[in-house]
Amino acid sequence: MDEFARLYDIRKYSWDGSSDFGQPADYFCPQHLIGNGDAGITGLSFSDQSELLVSYNNELIYLFTRDMGLGNPPFPSFSSPISMGSDTSEVEPGSIASSSSMDVDGKNAAQAYKGHRNCETVKGVSFFGPRCEYVSSGSDCGRIFIWKKRGGELIRVMEADRDVVNCTEPHPHTMALASSGIESDIKIWTPKAIERATLPTNIGQVKPKARGWMYRLASPEDLMLQLFSLQRQRTSPESVVQNSVMDSELLELILSFNANSDVSSDDGGDAANHDDSLG
Repeated sequence: MDEFARLYDIRKYSWDGSSDFGQPADYFCPQHLIGNGDAGITGLSFSDQSELLVSYNNELIYLFTRDMGLGNPPFPSFSSPISMGSDTSEVEPGSIASSSSMDVDGKNAAQAYKGHRNCETVKGVSFFGPRCEYVSSGSDCGRIFIWKKRGGELIRVMEADRDVVNCTEPHPHTMALASSGIESDIKIWTPKAIERATLPTNIGQVKPKARGWMYRLASPEDLMLQLFSLQRQRTSPESVVQNSVMDSELLELILSFNANSDVSSDDGGDAANHDDSLG
C-alpha cells in the first residue's frame, strides 16, 4: 500500500502469460503526496469517461483524467512493489519530486474535493449522476458529502448515520444513492426536495462522534485496563443500577476477543433514519 493508484489494461491479457499484463499501464498520484510514506488510498472509482477518483486517508479526494498519469514507471527510481517486487521505501522523495514537472505551474493538477473526514475507517468514493456529474463520499462525522465533479463545489451534506459512513454507491440507471457504514442498515437516498438545501455552517467543526467504550479496545492490554476501570466503577454506590448492563457488555467484549483469538490461531496469525434529499 502506497500513494500511487495503478491503472491496468486488461486488453494485454494473454492465456500463455507472454504479455506484460501484470504491469501497470499508468500511475496516478497528486504531486504533493509523491514520496509521502504515510499516504494511503482507501477508495477508487473509474467513470465511463475514463476519469479516476482516488480517496486518501487523512487527506482529500482527487480526480484524475487520462492525461494526468505519471507514466510507466512514473520515474526511473520507482518500481512497483506489486509488479516488480521492490519496496517503495527505497525511493528517494527528493528525486521523485524533481523528476516530474506535473502540477508545478498549476496545469494538469488533479481536482480536489474537500470537507469530509477520512481518518477512522476505510472510506470509499464514487461518481454519481447519469453522466457522472457528481462525486460522493461518506465521512467520519456520519454524513454524506456530494460535490460537483467540475470545479469541486460542495453542494450537499446529508445527515446519514450516528457514526461513520464508509460507502456510497449510486444506482447504475436512476438518481438513487445507497449508503452504509458501521450501523446495521443500508439507506437509500433519492432527490425529491422542492427547494434547494443549504449547507451546514459547522462542517469544519464537526468531529467524529464518540463510540461505545467497546470500540476503543484494540488489544488485550486495552481489555485489561478496561476491566480494572469497570471494577472501580462497580464499587461506587451510584453505579449499582448500571452493573447488569456493564456485565452484558463485558461478556460480549470477552466473546469477541475469544473469537478473534480462535481465528488467529486457525489461520496463523466491525440507526437513525433521516428523511432527507439530494437537493
